Amino acid sequence: MKKFISYLSVGILLFSSCQKTQKETSKVKEEKLPNVVIFLADDAGYADFGFQGSKTIPTPHLDNLASGGVVFTDAHTTCSVCSPSRAGLLTGRYQHRFGHENNFLYGKFGMDTTEVTMADVLKTKGYNTALFGKWHLGTQDYFHPNSRGFDEFYGFLGGHRGYFFNPDKYDAANKTSTHINHNGKHEAFEGYLTDVLADRAIDFIRDNKKSETPFLALLSFNAVHTPLQAKEEDLEKFKDHPRQKVAAMTYSLDEAIGNVMKTLKEEGLEENTIVFFFSDNGGTGNGDNSPLKANKGYEFEGGHRVPYLMYWKGQVKGGVTYDGLTSTLDVMPTILKAAGIDKTSKALDGVDLLPYVKGTKEGMPHDELYWRIGDWKAARYKNYKLVKAEGVGHVVYNLDKDISEQKSLNTELPEVESQLLDNLNNWENDVIPAAWPGTAGWTEVKRYAYGDLFENRKPTITSPGQLKKLKTQK
Repeated sequence: MKKFISYLSVGILLFSSCQKTQKETSKVKEEKLPNVVIFLADDAGYADFGFQGSKTIPTPHLDNLASGGVVFTDAHTTCSVCSPSRAGLLTGRYQHRFGHENNFLYGKFGMDTTEVTMADVLKTKGYNTALFGKWHLGTQDYFHPNSRGFDEFYGFLGGHRGYFFNPDKYDAANKTSTHINHNGKHEAFEGYLTDVLADRAIDFIRDNKKSETPFLALLSFNAVHTPLQAKEEDLEKFKDHPRQKVAAMTYSLDEAIGNVMKTLKEEGLEENTIVFFFSDNGGTGNGDNSPLKANKGYEFEGGHRVPYLMYWKGQVKGGVTYDGLTSTLDVMPTILKAAGIDKTSKALDGVDLLPYVKGTKEGMPHDELYWRIGDWKAARYKNYKLVKAEGVGHVVYNLDKDISEQKSLNTELPEVESQLLDNLNNWENDVIPAAWPGTAGWTEVKRYAYGDLFENRKPTITSPGQLKKLKTQK
């Protein structure tokens, strides 16, 4: 009898254990981790999208995302040029913490290999991770996206390339920074690159739907960076537009984003996918940055304030405009928190945006933000901003009343000026010097340009070639 009771007890324990295991397995299946899709444009003009006020370039798909999500009106990248901005985005940290302050010439330079990317962290939760398009964070094998947390990479390693296959200029096997690289292998392609990148992302999304695996898809478009190249049918649509090529390229970018969003909907993934869209920095002279001052490469608003939206159907209320100070630093902590990840091996400078946009947390995501490329710096404190150019001077603006940065408040608000200068100095003491120099020839050009811009004049010198010509004439 005792032996029977013993067998019965073991059986009950085994049954209970089995039930517990089944419940835990079921819980894991029910815990649907959100997918993440990030649409990253390149050098896009601040006002070149419908949801940003454009009347001449239709962007219906992005406008639809904006009407169904949150548009951030005071949103910024961490740098006014490409490579450092991307380093800040992918790590959630000021890139100045690891010396990634300037764009770089290729070779030994790239994003510090001790830094942890959003892809690295999401993989610990079972995510499949992919990057399609521009990398610009190093060309050596140890800098390669496949070595930085991305399971899948289809794109190019450098900072820019053409939009059509060109075996002589961009796509030769020895053009390692510009030819299309698929997980380390050189590949040819057909069609328009903006479309090709979206198609690759669509394939990735469908594959992960089949395997029921959560995913991160970063679509790092090179549109609308130079060279200005568009499809003939899109050029025809904008034949009377004063910026025909940029308009056609922006239209194509919007179409590509629409195709990806259509796929998410068809696959039943739209309600479980967080979507972001923004540009990597301000627009160039080819873009419409109004009403902002200056453009890419400068620490005025036109250099780093960007179009920025978030969409998460069913989780984030649509048609919302959010005015709090926001950064691309916030993308990584937002998606990690949504994936149930509370801590990373290195402290992040960004914050989770979801409580702010859902109204469960008061205040602004940031009271302070900072920018620096060598001698060109800026500091933000609430509505006030300091722009400083070493050897030239500095100016304080109230962006709440003067988003175009036209009126200097140095003499009117000396206490604000002093605080911003102190804040900037304290931040600089907390980061490290640049790990490599900036592009040669631009320091003196920038001194001329900042001198003009501080006086609200259009810069007369904007390139090393113009400066050389001016010196020759003198």
